[in-house]
Amino acid sequence: MEFKDYYATLGVESAATAEAVKRAYRKLARKYHPDVSREPDAEAKFKELVEAYEVLKNPEKRAAYDDVVLQQRQGGGFKAAPGWDSGFEFSGRGESGHSDFFESLFGRHAAESARTRPGDDHHAKIMIALQDAFLGAHRTVSLRVPRLDAQGQLRMQDRQLEVNIPKGIRAGQHLRLSGQGSPGVNGSPAGDLYLEIGFAPHPRFRLEEADVYLDVPVAPWEAALGAGITIPTPAGRVIRLTVPSGMSATRKLRLKGLGLPGVPAGDLYAVLSIVLPSADSEPAREAWRLLAAAFPDFNPRLALEPS
Repeated sequence: MEFKDYYATLGVESAATAEAVKRAYRKLARKYHPDVSREPDAEAKFKELVEAYEVLKNPEKRAAYDDVVLQQRQGGGFKAAPGWDSGFEFSGRGESGHSDFFESLFGRHAAESARTRPGDDHHAKIMIALQDAFLGAHRTVSLRVPRLDAQGQLRMQDRQLEVNIPKGIRAGQHLRLSGQGSPGVNGSPAGDLYLEIGFAPHPRFRLEEADVYLDVPVAPWEAALGAGITIPTPAGRVIRLTVPSGMSATRKLRLKGLGLPGVPAGDLYAVLSIVLPSADSEPAREAWRLLAAAFPDFNPRLALEPS
C-alpha cells in the first residue's frame, strides 16, 4: 500500500500550525483546482490536496496520523507494523472516495460532514480472525481515541470494549455499539460507535468476498493416479478431498457452501498444484532417471515446436 505523506503533499512541516496548514492548502488548491488549472495532472493533484487537508485540519485525525504513521517512519521509510491500519476511533461521518491509505487508517466513513450535533457517532476499523467470521466470537477490542488532557492537548488514549462478532460477517460490514460514541450535551443521548470489519491476513486461506481459497500441493503420483487427501477448512475442521486422476497442471476444485456462512454461503476453492520431490540424493536422482526411461516419448514442450 502506498504511503501518503500529507505534510509533503501540502508542503508544510509536521509541526506546522493549523493556520499554516490552511494557508498552504488554499494556495495549492488555487493552483490545481481542475476548473482553472492547466496542469496535466491537476485533478489527481487536487484530490490529494483535499485528502491531506482533511486529515491535517482535523485535530483527531491529525493526532492519529502523527501517533502511528510518523512514528513508523522514524529511522527511514514507512514500515507498517501488523495491525497498524486498524483500531483508531474518531468522530464524524460522511462519504468515502479517498485513497486506500486513508481508508485503511480511518475506515471508509471518515470523510467529515459539515453537520455537527451533540452525541456524534464514532467510527473505527478493526481486524478480526477469519475463523471468527465462521464460528462467531466474543472478543475484547482495543481502540485508540484522541482525548483532551488536563492541559487541553489532544492525546491518544486506549480503551477496551467487549464485542460480539456474529457468524457470517463480511469485510466492510459494520457492527453498531449503541451509546459508545460521543456523549450528548445537556442530557441528550450519546452517539453510537460503528466498527468496520476487516480480516487479518491468514497464513493459509485467501478471502475474495464470500469465497475462500486454499493452495493445496499434490505429489506427481497423486496428480497422475488420483488420490484421497485431507485439507483444513477455515472453520477448523478437516475434510477429505478427492484429487482427480490425470491432473497435469494447476486445477481448482470447488467445495460448495464451505466459504463464509450466509445466505447464500460462499464456497471453498482448493487450488491444486503439483510439487516435485527434490533430486538431492543419488537414490532420488536414480528414481527420476527411471521415470524418464519409463516415458521415452513424453515431450512437455510439444506445443512449442513449429507446426
